[in-house]
Amino acid sequence: MTASRSAAHRRALATALVLSLTVPLAGAATAFAAASDGPGHASASAVPPVDKSTVSLRLPRPTGPYTVGRDTLHLVDKSRRDPWVPSAGARELMTSVYYPARHGGGRPASYTSEEEARLLLEWWKKEDVLAPAAYAGTRTHARTGVRPAPGRFPLIVLSPGFTAPRSTLTHLAEDLASRGFVVATVDHAYESVGTAFPGGRVLTCQACAPVEEPGGGELATKGRAKDISYVIDRLTGGKNAWRHARMIDEKRIGAGGHSIGGSGALAAMTTDRRVRAGMNMDGHFHTRPTGLGDRPFLMIGTETIHTPGVEDGKNWDETWEGMDGWKRWLTVRGSGHFTFTDVPVLAAQAGAVDPEVPLSGERSEQITRAYIGAFYERHLRGVPRPLLDGPTPGNPEVTFQRR
Repeated sequence: MTASRSAAHRRALATALVLSLTVPLAGAATAFAAASDGPGHASASAVPPVDKSTVSLRLPRPTGPYTVGRDTLHLVDKSRRDPWVPSAGARELMTSVYYPARHGGGRPASYTSEEEARLLLEWWKKEDVLAPAAYAGTRTHARTGVRPAPGRFPLIVLSPGFTAPRSTLTHLAEDLASRGFVVATVDHAYESVGTAFPGGRVLTCQACAPVEEPGGGELATKGRAKDISYVIDRLTGGKNAWRHARMIDEKRIGAGGHSIGGSGALAAMTTDRRVRAGMNMDGHFHTRPTGLGDRPFLMIGTETIHTPGVEDGKNWDETWEGMDGWKRWLTVRGSGHFTFTDVPVLAAQAGAVDPEVPLSGERSEQITRAYIGAFYERHLRGVPRPLLDGPTPGNPEVTFQRR
């Protein structure tokens, strides 16, 4: 990841967060403003004072037949030191495991902690726009303490974008779990703006500066690949860290992610044959697709950046040519870098519109869930999904590149 790409990434996240966290004017359904991050964005000073504590955010309801359960795991890989802070000792990960559950019982799962929300808002200097408690209180649909559904299910490991916490992949994880997958979302130590670890520790982004150095993107990508494989190790085999590990079908494992998390998913496939299907949501690749064989891979990204031959599309061109198995390259018209995360869903509820990202939050969520869900259902469960065969009238925003 070059310094310019990392800076652009930060600007994109800042703009996306501004739009997702804009507070409604008192009693008005459509009067919103975003802090100035470039042309077309209103100044935050134009927003009259409001009671930030009244803001209510929520994620869309999952589409599958299962109730969604969630457990949280602290994983420590004692076989290697942390690549960013070696003095910290062994590599640590926080993982949320979403799973198909029986109906009834349990308690609503939290979206994130208030301290993690505070650090996220403070990082982008938006703490005066939304109270950390309001962001942390985003309503989810997963429940803790619920019994797993009977049967064995495929496992999918999801990795977030750099600086972004695993919570930004919640609506996708919940939906996949409701459709019959076990889904593990991962926070990688020192790579998010703030992640809570046991013992009252909150680790911040110590990797943000070194990742901008030459080779930093490749280092981060290879680290993500090792993290993904370690999560698989701890959820399967003889070193189970999860109480319901027996519900995982170890022969049906997938990986995916947003931004550098998607790059890490590809890297994991090149070193770990257990990963049978991979997916990248708008991420720049930092490693070559060697050794994939006939294993499938889905690339889904923005039209402006990841169209063949256009800017970062050239990076996808090279990666695409190196893939020999089933593959799809989809671009989504009107999308932005964070379209495939929770960000536009929350932005839509705030009534905020980014003129540079016209795709609505509702369509962002629908497209993300439909195509990614279809990909994993087809390749991990063997369910035919014609949606992946070519363009459909119901999804005019989605273009199949070189299918």
